[in-house]
Amino acid sequence: MPNPSKPRMVGINHVALEVGDIRAALEFYGAIFDVRLRGQAPGMAFIDMGDQFLALSEGRSQKPDDHRHFGLVVDNRAPVRAALKKLGAKILPSRGLDFLDPWGNHIQVVEYENIQFTKADHILQGMQLTELNKNNHALDELRAKNMAPADV
Repeated sequence: MPNPSKPRMVGINHVALEVGDIRAALEFYGAIFDVRLRGQAPGMAFIDMGDQFLALSEGRSQKPDDHRHFGLVVDNRAPVRAALKKLGAKILPSRGLDFLDPWGNHIQVVEYENIQFTKADHILQGMQLTELNKNNHALDELRAKNMAPADV
């Protein structure tokens, strides 16, 4: 039951990654994903993900990530793996698809159908992704939280 005296986390607006070079980062991510810029500023680029975005910030100074990572949701993971192999990117051992970008950012790639995270229908329509659906496991997880109709 929610605690009315504390604010509730609703979602993530964006994730910020430190990279060595904005142009090189846009080329790297653009070779893997359909990259659409939301905007740019000196030393920054913002990659659109519908109602969210990925912020790239120039100036990575720490060592590569080990366990710290974020999960990036895609409509189809197979072409991501193929693009990473073609680029010679470091693919990490995992049950799914984890990789390090050239600056050591650890990214875990997950398919939309397999997870609870859900985009509203109007957002999917705006992203031209109306064919995306959830698999039964993801729907069962959502039903257990009363976040999906029983008849779906």
